[in-house]
Amino acid sequence: MKRVVILGSSGSVGESALRVIEALRPRFAVEGLAVRENYRRALEQAACFGARYVAVVDGDAARACAAAAPPGVRVLAGEEGLLEVASLPGADVVLCAVVGMAGLKPVLAAAREGATIALATKEILVGAGHIVTKTCAARGARLLPVDSEHSAIFQCLDGKPPESVGRILLTASGGPFGDQAGLDLERVSVEEVLAHPRWRMGRKVTVDSATMMNKGLEIMEARWLFGVPVARIEVVIHPESIVHSLVEFRDRSALAQLSVPDMRFAIQYALTYPERVSGNLPALDLAKAGALHFREPDPRRFPCLALARSAAEAGGTMPAVLNAANEVAVQRFLEGSLSFPGIWRTVEALMREHTPVRDPTIEDVMEADRWARRRTEERIRAS
Repeated sequence: MKRVVILGSSGSVGESALRVIEALRPRFAVEGLAVRENYRRALEQAACFGARYVAVVDGDAARACAAAAPPGVRVLAGEEGLLEVASLPGADVVLCAVVGMAGLKPVLAAAREGATIALATKEILVGAGHIVTKTCAARGARLLPVDSEHSAIFQCLDGKPPESVGRILLTASGGPFGDQAGLDLERVSVEEVLAHPRWRMGRKVTVDSATMMNKGLEIMEARWLFGVPVARIEVVIHPESIVHSLVEFRDRSALAQLSVPDMRFAIQYALTYPERVSGNLPALDLAKAGALHFREPDPRRFPCLALARSAAEAGGTMPAVLNAANEVAVQRFLEGSLSFPGIWRTVEALMREHTPVRDPTIEDVMEADRWARRRTEERIRAS
């Protein structure tokens, strides 16, 4: 039996992880859960799965949770509580689905305990990949990808060394607009952007899919996960979302991982690794799926790809600035105070302002993150 901690248990990935665990009982025991504010859902989950620890980051929500918690459930409050549940002694797997850079310190805390970290948060490796991978190596912690693309790459590599790889091909759905002709991006609504044709995801991730910033972040994440240079990581649009990514090796042979588009496949593989077990996941019917299509992304429609590559080339704290500026810009778009193209224009402007620290410490990364958020807010208010 594996003992599991889920950080971000009330979000879409956390809920999917609990569905996987429910289908595979008694292989897993849920030891701890963490949420930002939704303590009611966390207490429901704790009751269902027998979790003994619930961390709630928001102070008011943590106090309410402590008052409502039944005997046997210990409530941990604030960032300190999040770090405590992330580093519970004896936890076998810590699944991190905390949004953005807020997950960095908990992941490092889990790594210092030598846990297996099932990572669903792209931004952590984007902003501090060198720090996270170094800490994992020093403490014998393992990083396992949870998002579908990196899980696919991990499965295709199957332990093969980076030097055997010719290139990695990350597949992208193309978002809600695909190659729709005559689209005026200046006028698209929040509702249109959030209407993803294939995946059910959180609002921020869905917007990133529409701008394709998610693929830019995934390029940088893949670099740290698999040790392959950014120049050998490419993106191809695959609207059916059945081929989740491919690895082309030096001999020009390519391996791909295919499945029905469902996050539970990647989550289950990370939780059960190195085993493959039968769950309740849907079978893939290729005859029913019919043709599979692939095309190159249009750089004019998806400028975030070039911005991400530029940030990766600049290195240092630049990726953290790109990520932070994007997070703030996406939130302002969702609130209606920024146009859709305003997202990448704002990110580009922040990158032009920033002079990266070349070999950053965690304090440098967090300071770059804070600066970019503050400066992005200022630019949007002034526009």
